[in-house]
Amino acid sequence: MLEQVLRSAEERMEKAVQTLKRELASVRAGRASPALLEKVTVEYYGTPMPVTQVATVTTPEPRMIVISPWEKSMLGEIERAIQKSDLGLTPNNDGSVIRLILPPLTEERRQELVRLVRKMSEEARVAVRNVRRDANDELKKLEKSGDVSADEVRRDLEKVQQLTDRYVGEIDRLCEAKEQELLEV
Repeated sequence: MLEQVLRSAEERMEKAVQTLKRELASVRAGRASPALLEKVTVEYYGTPMPVTQVATVTTPEPRMIVISPWEKSMLGEIERAIQKSDLGLTPNNDGSVIRLILPPLTEERRQELVRLVRKMSEEARVAVRNVRRDANDELKKLEKSGDVSADEVRRDLEKVQQLTDRYVGEIDRLCEAKEQELLEV
């Protein structure tokens, strides 16, 4: 029972870190990346889908993204979706592919993005702490019900704290790396 609580807590903490990694990948850091388009959705036969699932997205140059839709009829739809998104990019449609040219980031925009990254990482830390709280509550319930001894619960509470520290440290490392990437000119 105790191991199940620990395993569940670790899985949920890992999911919080994976979610943060996906969110950080979608933050524009001056370099072109197909992950920038993960959150941009287009209407595909009545179903909203990410651009990356209806087109081939490549980065032939460090500051350019090329989108080649699998169906030419999707060109206009993809172009409109990119314009509506909060990416701040203007798509260039040549009739067969869409090119996105990423302008260099200004210092002010870099600082905004750093604040965004810090906010994302704080949300991930809160998620990890919430998992810790839930696991601790679960362990204390087990102790109150008499299923396990107080010593076992205390030992597992320490293990939960160690897990929390490990995942918060990983979140901090991811945040620091992304901030460095954003601030390099």
